[in-house]
Amino acid sequence: MASSTTATSPDIASLPLMPSEEEVLLRKTVSKIVAKYGHEYYRQKSLTGEPMQELWDELGRNGYLGLNISEEYGGSGAGLTQLSIVLEEMAAGGCPELAMVLSQGIAGSVFGLHGTEEQKQAFLPGIADGSLKFVFALTEPDAGSNSHNVSTSATRDGDEWVVKGSKYYISGVDHCDRFLLVARTGKDEKSGRGKLSLFVVDPNVEGLTRELIPTALSAPERQFTLFFDNVRLPADSIVGEVDKGLVPLFDGLNPERVLSAVICTGIAQYAIDRAVEYTKSRAVWNGVPIATYQGVQHPLAAAKIQLEAARGMTWRAAALFDAGLPAGEQSNMAKYLASKAGHLALDTAIQVHGGNGLAHEYGLADLWSIIRLQQIAPVSTEMVLNHIAQHTLGLPRSY
Repeated sequence: MASSTTATSPDIASLPLMPSEEEVLLRKTVSKIVAKYGHEYYRQKSLTGEPMQELWDELGRNGYLGLNISEEYGGSGAGLTQLSIVLEEMAAGGCPELAMVLSQGIAGSVFGLHGTEEQKQAFLPGIADGSLKFVFALTEPDAGSNSHNVSTSATRDGDEWVVKGSKYYISGVDHCDRFLLVARTGKDEKSGRGKLSLFVVDPNVEGLTRELIPTALSAPERQFTLFFDNVRLPADSIVGEVDKGLVPLFDGLNPERVLSAVICTGIAQYAIDRAVEYTKSRAVWNGVPIATYQGVQHPLAAAKIQLEAARGMTWRAAALFDAGLPAGEQSNMAKYLASKAGHLALDTAIQVHGGNGLAHEYGLADLWSIIRLQQIAPVSTEMVLNHIAQHTLGLPRSY
């Protein structure tokens, strides 16, 4: 029997079959901006560890960094869908930007939903125009996906909090203005789990030091270990409620996953475009372009199919989030599908290029580490499967 609830009901999200004229124009405009810089710009920034500041600033001046921030605080109030279009076009132009996942995705969403009025006024306009950049500090050597194992502590001392401990694999903290810190502020006596709180921290605060982690990741953002030696934070550094930091944190996770997904779909489109162009001009046998061979066509066609399947789930997740509806299941599925699709597309593009796939001239192999990273962070493939098994399929918790 057909349901009495229709797709036009105001109570459910509507996913259009075609993008709106505004979204098409947004893609074209952002694509043109990114094309002025190109993949070589990204590669050079990756080599030096400097942010893509010129591109970031131009996007900010034109209002493209604040699409998910409300108009009241300097954004356009459009939504996560529109912000995702911007990041996907950056990646499709060879300039994937992890900073947008952390600053606009996590911090912008957290402050918008849980910040005090003072915090919203202080931080959201800067996030919206790009003049203020946030990163995120959760992971520790013994606490990654299991956030309850966080051992970095924050203890109340009069009008201040005193933070002790360390954080591990923190991206881009050397070029941020503030970061969000997850710290233990108590303990649940029944479960033994840590009670966590979320803080705003200045990266230059006294007592905080950092150490570079050498990695094979080719991206403008470097990875760091942070050490907190009796770092003092004012009482108003708390975001949300004391001991309930997971509440605002979780409200930043769905945008994080969607934006991570569009990094993957954007790189996938970039790789397929490069491969199609190359195979049409590359002739090996009898002077015929290799694009005429099914052995070349079929892997590229399969990669395109996987890409479009991932994009469908990604836009569905973004639409649900923008409608204020539960989007955890779809966001995790989008992250899973997109990370696989991005991996397949880039690997296929490198393969059809042969040895040229490893040459900097063709702009493919240096994206390998960032696309591979998306199966590990910000949430691993295995943790996504755990989530779907437990919360979608109703299977017993397995971890």
